[in-house]
Amino acid sequence: MRSDRPKPIHPVCGRPMVMHVIHSLGGLPVERTAVVVGHGADRVSRKVAEQAPTELNVTFVEQRVQRGTGDAVIVGMTAFESADDVDDTSTVVVMPGDTPLLRAETITALVEQHEAAGQAATILTAITDDPAGYGRIVRDKHGRVARIVEHKDATEEERSIKEWNTGIFAFRRDLLGPALRKLSPDNAQGEYYLTDVISLLATAGYPVGSVVVADPGETQGVNDRFQLAMAERELRARTNKAWMLAGVTMFDPRQTFIDVTVTLGRDVTLFPGTILQGDTSIGAGCEIGPDTRIIDSVVEDGCVVENSVVRKARIGAGAHVGPYASLAEGAKIMPGAITGPFADGS
Repeated sequence: MRSDRPKPIHPVCGRPMVMHVIHSLGGLPVERTAVVVGHGADRVSRKVAEQAPTELNVTFVEQRVQRGTGDAVIVGMTAFESADDVDDTSTVVVMPGDTPLLRAETITALVEQHEAAGQAATILTAITDDPAGYGRIVRDKHGRVARIVEHKDATEEERSIKEWNTGIFAFRRDLLGPALRKLSPDNAQGEYYLTDVISLLATAGYPVGSVVVADPGETQGVNDRFQLAMAERELRARTNKAWMLAGVTMFDPRQTFIDVTVTLGRDVTLFPGTILQGDTSIGAGCEIGPDTRIIDSVVEDGCVVENSVVRKARIGAGAHVGPYASLAEGAKIMPGAITGPFADGS
């Protein structure tokens, strides 16, 4: 997975951005996940290695010089055990690392249709009225995918096409390798475009398909702080909805912020202004808030925490913390304790 677009360093809802992309593979029987990183990405790699599900078998490959998406995939393919791909008809999924809103069901549907149709490649596409900046899907007179033309290389007629490339593909491995070796940097950017693989395969007579994503917003990349905030808002809305359907009460979901890394027990009540972050666990029957922030902490069953800040602390079952408590790292509140106002846990 790789995108050559610049990335904010901030996590999204408690995870590195690429972790959300990795989790979108959760519906597939994945043999190996190769994450292509640039120079100096050690901090992100360590975090991803800690959080990635073991069944996805994540490994990292460094692209020392960024020469385009095609070159990134060439580098990524070195993570697979065998360089001999001639007889390997398994599916290789390629995704950019800056699309945190991707859903697992979308990627699963792409792979299922790709394999059922026996395609050489299948593109996840989107249709919008203004796809400025995105590569367009060019079809032949029979409606078959012929090539992808990047926006900067497109003619005015090609730029009028509404269907665009999301940067997400499924390839047959035995056909991907030879096509990658034929790529050329003969374009406006002087880069190796992965999208050129599509025209190479189609010209050679191999079938190339497409799947149109139902919600184009899923595939939007994050390139600046505004887009980061919009992605955060959408992911938090999904997270809150999932918890409410599981029995958590939120008086105002718009003012309740829960990282995807947080776990909640049965019948938890969250008041407005509650922020739950990082590796936080809230036990059954707890009441949290209003205006409470809990980071990397454990709150056991039946607790009340109101108008407080709790950081890397542990609150025993049935305790009442706050209002206006500030529990610092390492603080421990005994089961059944009542701290009262302005407690610090010491």
